[in-house]
Amino acid sequence: MIEGLRQTTAGPVPLDPVAPDDPGAARRARRRRSSREAAVFIALAAPNIALIVMFTYRPLVQNVYYSTLDWTLGAPTARAVGLDNYVRFFTSDESGRVFLTTALFTVATVALSMGLGLLVALGLNRRVRGAGLAQATVFSPFVLSGVGVGLAWQYIFDPTVGALGAVLRGFGVASPQWFNNETLSLVMVVIVYVWKNLGYAAVIYLAGLQAISSDILEAAAIDGAGPVRKFFSVTFPLLSPTTFFLLVTSILNSLQAFDLIRAMTPLGRGTTTLIYDAYLRAFGGYNQAGYSAMLSTVLFALLVVLTLVQLVVLERRVHYR
Repeated sequence: MIEGLRQTTAGPVPLDPVAPDDPGAARRARRRRSSREAAVFIALAAPNIALIVMFTYRPLVQNVYYSTLDWTLGAPTARAVGLDNYVRFFTSDESGRVFLTTALFTVATVALSMGLGLLVALGLNRRVRGAGLAQATVFSPFVLSGVGVGLAWQYIFDPTVGALGAVLRGFGVASPQWFNNETLSLVMVVIVYVWKNLGYAAVIYLAGLQAISSDILEAAAIDGAGPVRKFFSVTFPLLSPTTFFLLVTSILNSLQAFDLIRAMTPLGRGTTTLIYDAYLRAFGGYNQAGYSAMLSTVLFALLVVLTLVQLVVLERRVHYR
């Protein structure tokens, strides 16, 4: 054995001396790697960021500016009025009715969609034949066009030629005037909105139910808990993350509901929510685009405040397992 050589199958190979560590080279390598990763990130994210800025944040900022104008849509000139649109809105009696209609619609649709959705999910959470078909049937209205659903149900509720009126007349009951009574118009839209969005809440709750370990439920049954006690003491508390998620998304969706209201009650008689009032002010003959922009800004602020309240206050009651 010759010193300084290592025997291999290919013959003697000279041993390379071990190079000392070079901190500067390591730093340069890390910098090059970070630069490459940053370049890849920018290349992938820049188009999306540009689209978000162009079509989301830029219109938002412009809308806030338009809310300070007395402007008719399409007019080449506008008059700056500062905060007069906001003062007019918050001091008007009509605004109180708009807020009340918005609150009633939101509370009714969110409560009914989530409550009925949970009941449907409990029924679907069974291993029986045809469960998949039932789940698809329940969820299918959610993916349908809101305008199409509204037009179909408008025909159903029609007191003269509608299917519901025909059924009621068969029992000797006159069909209510859904479209001429403001209260009934709101009830009608709430019914259709809940029917359309019930499947969304049911599918989300069903996913939450299926994520609960059967061992926990079996342990509760062994301790003597009946079906009702097991639901309120075990199942429902474990569904709190699902309920919180549905509450946030359902409130946001209800406050922005437009297509059904537009299709079923074009004049907004009894169904003029905040977002629909913004539409009517700009496109419904009022010629108040600046006032409409103010309503949109108020709605955006309301959405932000409600979301923050839910995240700060309600999330503390959520039990993540």
